[in-house]
Amino acid sequence: MKRLLDAFGIQDPVAAVSTGQDHWTGGGGQVVILSPVDGNELGHLQLASEEDLDKVILQAQKAALEWRKLPAPKRGEIVRQFGDRLRAHKQDLGTLVSYEMGKSLQEGLGEVQEMIDICDFALGLSRQLYGLQIQSERPNHRMMEQWHPLGIVGIISAFNFPVAVWAWNSALAWICGNVCIWKPSEKTPFSAIACQKIMAAVLKENDLPEGINCLVCGDRSIGEQIAIDRRIALVSATGSTRMGKSVGKIVAQRFGKSILELGGNNAIIVSDKADLKQSVPAIVFGAVGTCGQRCTSTRRLIIHNDKYDELKDQLINAYQQLKIGDPLDESMHVGPLIDAQAVRMYLSAIEKAKDQGGRVLTGGKVIEGAEYQSGCYVAPTIIEIDSDAPILQTETFAPILYIMKYHDLDQAIRMQNDVPQGLSSAIFTLDVREAEYFLSMEGSDCGIANVNIGTSGAEIGGAFGGEKETGGGRESGSDAWKAYMRRQTCTINYGSDLPLAQGIKFEI
Repeated sequence: MKRLLDAFGIQDPVAAVSTGQDHWTGGGGQVVILSPVDGNELGHLQLASEEDLDKVILQAQKAALEWRKLPAPKRGEIVRQFGDRLRAHKQDLGTLVSYEMGKSLQEGLGEVQEMIDICDFALGLSRQLYGLQIQSERPNHRMMEQWHPLGIVGIISAFNFPVAVWAWNSALAWICGNVCIWKPSEKTPFSAIACQKIMAAVLKENDLPEGINCLVCGDRSIGEQIAIDRRIALVSATGSTRMGKSVGKIVAQRFGKSILELGGNNAIIVSDKADLKQSVPAIVFGAVGTCGQRCTSTRRLIIHNDKYDELKDQLINAYQQLKIGDPLDESMHVGPLIDAQAVRMYLSAIEKAKDQGGRVLTGGKVIEGAEYQSGCYVAPTIIEIDSDAPILQTETFAPILYIMKYHDLDQAIRMQNDVPQGLSSAIFTLDVREAEYFLSMEGSDCGIANVNIGTSGAEIGGAFGGEKETGGGRESGSDAWKAYMRRQTCTINYGSDLPLAQGIKFEI
């Protein structure tokens, strides 16, 4: 796969730190990046040190002073150019994402398309960073709100979406007048470096500072330093709930801002009034897409008693037809888990579920053979289990689907909501009353609630994020841009008197 690195001008070993055209060799040691597809080396990465991060922050501070002075539509034009470069590199970047992370080629290309889409969204938004005109209670006064850049935005992204989630954040942060420092997952750094190379070329052609987009490839300690550093106004972190609790606490202690996109433990409710022809493909893709390593992956399936046996048989049949193998082969449905640690977690979760009364209906094993030499390929698994099993309270990043029964909709919604996480949810029903009830305040408590589509996948236009231990953050569409700016309320007195609020009299 050296060709893919060559396509982006990535030399091996690659420096861990970059502010555009300027690169430093990281001082944090060197690691080897292996592909979960075949176990082969993708390249060597020089990790960043805390001293490297400090240099990057200084560069970003300088760039922020210049970048924020550009009118927002001009900043949008730079984002447009970045989106056009992504279009030109879509095939190579999507292939690199697929090979480095292990998701299917279709999903890798789809991830790059999400980046293109958010650039288009941000371009339009750059002319709509609007504030409100507010009616003042005082005569001859005008009150309004306006929005200003924060400064530096730190982005900590996860391996499962090596590039798209960064783009959700950076595209909005840029048009809002911020500069970005990106710490990608140390498991998928080369996809991030490719994106850095693309944006660096755009900045150079427009004679803009290198520090507008900075990259720092490091281990957990670099993420901790990003959370600690007061010069970084906003930290957007995607990952586990455990990681998010640590980042959120550290940032809050210094009164910084954070956007937390954390664990998902997503459920689909299948009503007795559901169309199973519609339900089955959504369930299967939601559970096995990206080998179950999406935060929106379907983990739990809550099925009405009257549909349970029929749907269970259909799902088992569908799982037995899944093709598992090289994700670059477009005929394959499921690729590998990210690494050996993920495989151990998959096996451990299955054993815990069995200890808690779960029954494996299909899957439950590591797949062996010459074509699976990385050791990261596992069989998508369905486990029949009682709704009170403790394993259902945790998220396992693997293709494990737990199925259970319900008898009325209120019970199903309680089962769905009775977990610490609150990211994505769905119901399949042709009954409009059930659908509306599911979307009401008495229904799903998740940040995403879908009817007759699965839990996995999200459109750019809607704000993405969840409640409870999912973190409460929102990224991408709607008014998520406001998180990347500071609000200022302004009052102008254009009269000759000085009336005070609430009718207060103050005579001198």
